[in-house]
Amino acid sequence: MAKSHYPRSFAHPRYWLTWLAIGAMHLVAWLPWRLKMAVGSGIGRLAWRVVRRRRHITATNIALCFPEKSAEARRRLVKETFIANGIGLVETATAWCRDPESLRHRAVYLGQDNMARARARGKGVLIIGVHFSTLDMGGALHSLFFHADAVYRPHDNPLFARFMTRSRTRIFNALIDRYDLRGAVRRLKAGHAVWYSPDQDFGRAASVFAPFFGQQAASIKLTAKMARMTDAAVVPLIFHRNPDNATYTLEALPALEDFPSGDDVADAARINAFIEQAIRRHPEQYLWLHRRFKTRPEGEAGVY
Repeated sequence: MAKSHYPRSFAHPRYWLTWLAIGAMHLVAWLPWRLKMAVGSGIGRLAWRVVRRRRHITATNIALCFPEKSAEARRRLVKETFIANGIGLVETATAWCRDPESLRHRAVYLGQDNMARARARGKGVLIIGVHFSTLDMGGALHSLFFHADAVYRPHDNPLFARFMTRSRTRIFNALIDRYDLRGAVRRLKAGHAVWYSPDQDFGRAASVFAPFFGQQAASIKLTAKMARMTDAAVVPLIFHRNPDNATYTLEALPALEDFPSGDDVADAARINAFIEQAIRRHPEQYLWLHRRFKTRPEGEAGVY
């Protein structure tokens, strides 16, 4: 429902569930770590059982991207994805409601020299992230080492949008609406680092078709466009939860050379190759729940 249809007063009964959710996020953020992980895992297991539509989308994505896996292995990966994303909810609560300094002992940051070299150019840095379940935790941990702005999607619910914005502005210098190209370009031209995740389907008009896990995927052209307009260094960033479920690894790769090339398809394929590389490290932590392949090449049937 559009924002204009929400009541103006946050005391309205329509917001009571939102207030309850915000309170629950504050509560879970302060749970002991092992209990927090157990709660997240339980949320994921429950969602795997009851959220059939998202389970179907996840299973479809995984079947398309991992045809070499057996049916049983793909089924396990679907369940593991829900568990990881359930844990991602409590990680988001922790990132939003706790001081990032309290998490420093959980972070290992590899490739800091790559990020530092990109920043030392004196121009903007376009940080290429990925929609992992650890996204907000990754942002909080990254803020302990390097400051950045972030491109994001505003929430429709005004109360939750306010909570999310206030929480994320504790982590990032500034938030930029994903449709605000001019805002992102201004920040990059001013020498800021901007965290941007170009791995979702924004429709035919904004995209070219490029390979992603062997599939032709609608891949956004904006990454190359922003780099071309600003001469920003483009630095791929990988981040994931380690198998101990207690620590996290971030890794900044060397800035892409000869990017953009002027060929939108080649540039999109290059970004997709990095995203695929990052996902293959911990595929269960990726947000397979979204319809990555909803836009199909002309004449192809939908997959969902």
